[in-house]
Formats: sequence, structure tokens, C-alpha cells
Amino acid sequence: MSLYLVRAFVRMRDEMLTSNAILKRLAEIDRKLLEHDVVLQDLISRLLPLLDAPSGEDTPKPKRRMGYHANKG
Repeated sequence: MSLYLVRAFVRMRDEMLTSNAILKRLAEIDRKLLEHDVVLQDLISRLLPLLDAPSGEDTPKPKRRMGYHANKG
């Protein structure tokens, strides 16, 4: 019976080591995602002003038609 007990503890130790490795990897992925999040927010904040419509000063005014026009429109 003690052989089964030793095998159970060995397997439990292996499972714990495996889960620790997975947890370390997940922590590394989480850290990278947070870094990427900061970079993406900076990129978006720099791109948003480029997407805004130009102000009225920059747009050309429509040319007036010359001559007499019966319909004003």
C-alpha cells in the first residue's frame, strides 16, 4: 500500500511543477499584454487627431457663378 502512496505523491509533485510552469508562462503573457495595451493606447491617441475633420478654414469655399441666374440656388 505504501508504494501506491509514494506514487501518488510523486504524481502530485509532478502536477504541481507543471502547474507552476503554466502559471509562470501565463504571468509572462499577461505582462506582455499590458505592455502592448500601453503602446496601442499611445498609438490610438496619436492617430485620432489625424482622423478629425479639417476645420472650416482649410476647406475651399465654393466658387460663385458669374452672370445672371434666374434661380438663386
